[in-house]
Amino acid sequence: MVYGGLKKGNVFKSQELKYQTAKHTKKEIMLENYHIILASNSPRRQELLKGLELNFEVKVIPGLDESYPETLKGEEIPLFLAKKKSSAYSAYLRENTMIITADTIVWLENQVLEKPKDKDDAIRMLQLMSGKTHQVFTGVCIKTKEKEVLFCAVSDVRFAQLTNDEIEFYVEKYKPYDKAGSYGVQEWIGYVGVEYISGSFYNIMGLPVQRLYTELKKLSEPGFLQDL
Repeated sequence: MVYGGLKKGNVFKSQELKYQTAKHTKKEIMLENYHIILASNSPRRQELLKGLELNFEVKVIPGLDESYPETLKGEEIPLFLAKKKSSAYSAYLRENTMIITADTIVWLENQVLEKPKDKDDAIRMLQLMSGKTHQVFTGVCIKTKEKEVLFCAVSDVRFAQLTNDEIEFYVEKYKPYDKAGSYGVQEWIGYVGVEYISGSFYNIMGLPVQRLYTELKKLSEPGFLQDL
C-alpha cells in the first residue's frame, strides 16, 4: 500500500516501511549511498526522520529486551538502550547500511518515568510532574559497518500545576500508554500544561533531529570514515 510516499511491504519476523523523498542537497545525495534503516516502531520518530527529506526504511523486531542495569542514571539509560537495540539489528548490517536506533526516557527527581503500565500509572506519572520541571533524555545510536556513533540529547520541560480533572481527561482521551512519562508534548497536554522548554522540542517527541542531522552530515563528509 502507498500513502503519499509511504510504501508498506511484507517481511518475515519484522515490520517494514519504506519512505521515499526528494533528493535536494549535496549532503543528502551523498547519504543516498547508504541504505538507512530506522529501527523504531514509533510513528513520531518515523515522521520526524521523514522531515529530514531522506530515504529510509523502517524495520521492527518484536519483543526486544529493553531491560537495563538498575545502577544507570539519567542519560546513561537511553544511551545503554539505544546501543542495545542497535546490537539486536546487527544481522541487517551490510556494506552500505546505516541503522538508527533511539530510546527516550523522562527523568524526574532522580527517578526514571518510562511508558506507563496502565491508566492509573499514567495518571500517577502526570501527577508527579505537575508543577515541576523534568528532563527528557533521548539516546541515539547510528551504526554502520565501519563505525558506531552514540549521543544523547536533553530537554528541560516545566509543567504548570495540573488539576486531576485535566490529567484524567488527557489520559482517557489520548491514552498515552506508548509514551515515556505518559505524555506527548505535541498533544493537548502540551498545549495546556507546558510552561517552559529548554532544549530541542523534537527531542521531547522522541528524536532530536537537528543533532541527528548534524551527525549524519559528518558521515557524508569525504574521508570521514577513514579518519575515525
